[in-house]
Amino acid sequence: MTTIAESLRAATTALAIAGIEDAALEARWLMAHALGIPTNAVLDRGAATPENFKALLARRLTREPLAFILGHQGFWTLDLEVSPATLIPRADSETIVEAALEHAPNPQSILDLGTGTGCLLLACLAEFPEAFGIGIDLNQDAAALAARNAATNLLADRAAFLAGSWADALAGQFDLVLSNPPYIKAAEIADLMPEVAAHEPARALDGGADGLDAYRAICIALPRLLAPDGVAIFELGAGQERDVVAIAAQFRLARVACRTDLGGIPRALVLRREKTFGSAEGCG
Repeated sequence: MTTIAESLRAATTALAIAGIEDAALEARWLMAHALGIPTNAVLDRGAATPENFKALLARRLTREPLAFILGHQGFWTLDLEVSPATLIPRADSETIVEAALEHAPNPQSILDLGTGTGCLLLACLAEFPEAFGIGIDLNQDAAALAARNAATNLLADRAAFLAGSWADALAGQFDLVLSNPPYIKAAEIADLMPEVAAHEPARALDGGADGLDAYRAICIALPRLLAPDGVAIFELGAGQERDVVAIAAQFRLARVACRTDLGGIPRALVLRREKTFGSAEGCG
């Protein structure tokens, strides 16, 4: 009989050799998932290793993302179902929610373009209890996943999710428009870490030759989508702020602020219509 402690030691070594950071922690997460218990209870178990642990570990050793194996990921105050139909929510994207709290303090209507798991929209709805939101994703499976996440997090009565191409089928205006669009240069996707390049959906990563195609498509629609005093908040890739600001300016959208993530990278670009634009702020 192989005990849980023995399996954890062996798994930690194997994960580390595979180049996975936090190997010991990931081994415990996988074991907790196999046992169906909280992670902090794993080391209290002296029983034999469950039969399904070996298969779970094998999946992670192929660099399948841990979140896909576990089936969920925390984001903001939410616990979200994830699947290969969407990108995995990341802590850097919480910067978008922080920017919304600062620059759109009381939105009644929210639009999330390229919603994926629904993480941005649902996090904002959790913070703005009077708001209603719509999430759009090109992938029908992603829109259905986001709807399940709304229900699980008790937000389904204030959220709707649709499959479509950006805002092509939408009418009306919104106080807050959010988007984490594809922004990786097409030629650079293959060089990303294997968890991303081999397992997350390419359509949610590929921003075209210069990484900016999605920003162009969204900015064309923003003048008709934004309410007069509304704000739009984009997630940016590293080094993209100046280019996206220039694209937005072509459609009379002005930079209000740019919030950095925990790594100091400009991550959340806040835009308004030029006619309501006041003084610009720096990243911070």
